[in-house]
Amino acid sequence: MTESVLTFSNIATGYGSKKILEDISLNVKRGEILTLVGPNGCGKSTLLKAAARQLPLMAGEIMLFGRKLDDFSQKEMAKQAALLPQSRSIPGIPVEQLVLHGRFPYLGLSRRPGKEDKEKVAEAMELAGVADMRHRDLRSLSGGERQKAYLAMVIAQDTDLIFLDEPTTYLDIGKQFEILELIRRLNRESKTIVMVLHDLAHALTYSHRIAVMEKGRLLAVQQPEELFQSGLLNDVFGVEGHWAAEEKTYYFTPHHK
Repeated sequence: MTESVLTFSNIATGYGSKKILEDISLNVKRGEILTLVGPNGCGKSTLLKAAARQLPLMAGEIMLFGRKLDDFSQKEMAKQAALLPQSRSIPGIPVEQLVLHGRFPYLGLSRRPGKEDKEKVAEAMELAGVADMRHRDLRSLSGGERQKAYLAMVIAQDTDLIFLDEPTTYLDIGKQFEILELIRRLNRESKTIVMVLHDLAHALTYSHRIAVMEKGRLLAVQQPEELFQSGLLNDVFGVEGHWAAEEKTYYFTPHHK
């Protein structure tokens, strides 16, 4: 039986008094890529924020590695789980300095990076493919390069669990695949990934399991082939799913009544 690293038990959360998520129960298994899909506004990003302790719960409980989420100190939490949000600022700093931010949970009172921190930063930049950009200003990078730099920061944080909110949004198709392949590589190096994707074909291709959400509720959590065959994606998104056997790929077309 695969260990659950993250467990949501009947949680509800939202913003202020407005409830966005209602009665969500979900287990994230160690070593998997779990992808959240659903129409805009259904609560996917809200669920990630709750898991990263950026939103208080209105009901229910979240357990991380067998401990209540609230029991972790801020530094402990940052050593267990890393979140890469969809929207973030673009500071005018070198790539290497950005990646070093991932080491902040490990720095002592001096806030000066040690030998291990510098090694982790170098390894992260190499893995993410941005080592040759280490001295470039973050603002000078293309969208794909910048996303890789932020992923390098997450890698440098060296957590077992990584949350990614729409990591391929606004990228050219080729760059999307580069990011997805990097995420797959991280997973093969024992990272558990929970991510939000809009592209259903990408979700089916790059996930071990997919959680389908609609209007603040969780409809199903299934393996890609099982989910595709169920027709639930067609119903939720108003599309028709297809499997191209020769190319071994999924694609979707408009639903024709």
